[in-house]
Amino acid sequence: MARPKLRTDPDRSALMRRVRQRGTSPEIIVAEICRDLGLRYRLNVKSLPGSPDLGNKTKRWAIFVNGCFWHRHTGCRLATPPKRNRAFWSKKFAANRSRDARKIRELRALSYRVAVVWQCETIEQETLRDRLSNLGEARVVKAA
Repeated sequence: MARPKLRTDPDRSALMRRVRQRGTSPEIIVAEICRDLGLRYRLNVKSLPGSPDLGNKTKRWAIFVNGCFWHRHTGCRLATPPKRNRAFWSKKFAANRSRDARKIRELRALSYRVAVVWQCETIEQETLRDRLSNLGEARVVKAA
């Protein structure tokens, strides 16, 4: 028996089309903090795996600013799954998390320090500032 095709709510479709991928409020907050800390960076570095939201190829660090909903921030109230079409969303979210982990592994294999900043973490900016402050520090190279 053919499965009935789920119809998408036009209002939901319009809402999802308006979700920004770049220049989001959390991304702007993280960029401001990095600027205040004197960290030099490029936005959306396409030449690096996963196109980190902020990155510095010379200092070898990258920051991903993840939305709690899209990237499934564990235990966050913003990561509530949609009630409709759960199978689709579960599959999509699993693919997002898998891709995120793979891109972080690829960056670390290139000796990059990687920070993931969650949308909800941008509320406590002083805590976030403390966390990001060590990104610009030189790495200690151990003598052989």
